[in-house]
Amino acid sequence: MIALVAAVALLGVLLGAVAHVPLPLSGVAAAVIAGWLLVFAVRERHARRTAR
Repeated sequence: MIALVAAVALLGVLLGAVAHVPLPLSGVAAAVIAGWLLVFAVRERHARRTAR
């Protein structure tokens, strides 16, 4: 739950900051976050399949 609160707070800070940075930098940051989420999803799926 604390991780969720921290993520929402960080998202609020980043969304406020993203309005002040150039579009290419925002795109790079979005790509990094999307890659991280993809890796996380793959690891979670793999962990659930091997736990059975």
